[in-house]
Amino acid sequence: MRLPPRVFLAILSLILVGTVIWGVATGPAPLGLADIGRALWTGGGEDMATDRTIVWQIRLPRVALAILVGSGLGTAGAVLQGLFRNPLADPYLLGVSSGAALGATVALLAGFTWQVLGLGAVPLAALAGALFSLWLVYRLARVGGKLPVFTLLLAGVAVGCFLTALVSWLVFWGQEKIHHAIFWLMGGFSARDWADVALCCPYVLIGIAVCLAWAKELNLLLGGEESACQLGVNVERAKLVLVVAAALLTAASVAVGGLIGFVGLVVPHVVRLLVGPDHRVLLPGSALAGAVFLTAADVMARTVLAPAEIPLGIVTALAGGPFFMYLLRRKGALNGHA
Repeated sequence: MRLPPRVFLAILSLILVGTVIWGVATGPAPLGLADIGRALWTGGGEDMATDRTIVWQIRLPRVALAILVGSGLGTAGAVLQGLFRNPLADPYLLGVSSGAALGATVALLAGFTWQVLGLGAVPLAALAGALFSLWLVYRLARVGGKLPVFTLLLAGVAVGCFLTALVSWLVFWGQEKIHHAIFWLMGGFSARDWADVALCCPYVLIGIAVCLAWAKELNLLLGGEESACQLGVNVERAKLVLVVAAALLTAASVAVGGLIGFVGLVVPHVVRLLVGPDHRVLLPGSALAGAVFLTAADVMARTVLAPAEIPLGIVTALAGGPFFMYLLRRKGALNGHA
C-alpha cells in the first residue's frame, strides 16, 4: 500500500529531525536535549564551553555532511535508475567515484598539506578527479552530437575500471602511507569540519534543485526516448542536464565522504516501493531517506565499537547488502521502477 506523497514526505522530514537530534546527542560524551539547546546558544557561560565545542565543532559538521552526502547519493541514484531504466544503476556507475578516489589517493600518498580557502588537499583533489572523470566519460560517450544512454553506461564502466586500476597501482606502490588511503576509500566523516561542509553544500543543493526541476522530463523519459521526444521533451538536453547533475552530486559526496556504497542503490528502491515511480515525489523522498539513512549509519559507525570508529562504508554495506538481497527475493520488487 503506497502512502500519499505529502504524508510520506512529512513523515520522512520528522524522522530526519529525530535522527539529527540523535546524531548530535550521541557520542563518548552523551548530551541531553537541554544540553544541546544551551550549547547552541552561543551566549552560554564558560561552563558550557566544552559542550559548545562538542556540538559546533565535532558533531554538527558530521551530521550536516551525513545529510548532504546521503541526500546527494539518494537523489543521484534515483535519477540514474530512471534515466538508464535500470534498477541496478547507482551513483558510482559513471566512473565519477573512481576519479574522486584517484585524486584523493594521489593527495594522500603524496602527502599534500596545502589548503585553499580553508579546504584541505584531499577533498579538493578528490573533487578535481571526479570532475575530470566526468569530462572523460562525457567525451567518450558523446557521438555525433548525441549522448546515447547505452554508450554513456559503457563509457562510465570503462573509465571507472581504468581509474580504479590506477588507484590500486598507487596503493600497491605507496605502502608506507597505505593505511591513510585505505581508510579514506572505506568512507566516513572522521575529522571532517565546516570547510568540508562548505565544499559539498553548493554542489548538493544545486544538483538536487536541478534534478527536481527536470523531474517531469525524467518521468517522460521512462517511457522511452522516442515517446518523450514526441511529447515535446528535448531528449538530448534532458539527458545531459540530468547526467551532469547526478555526477556532480556524486562528485561532491565522494570528495568529502569517501566511497560510501549502497545509499544510492537501495534508498531509491525503498522510496519507489512506498510512493511509486513519479520522480516529482521519488526525488525529494530519496533525498530525505538518504539523509536519514546515512545520518543513522554514521551514528552507528562511531558508537557500536566506541571508542573505535567503524568506516562508514562498511556500515552502509552491512546494512544495505542484506536488505537489497531481500528486495531481490521479493517478486517484482525490482521491476516496479518504471
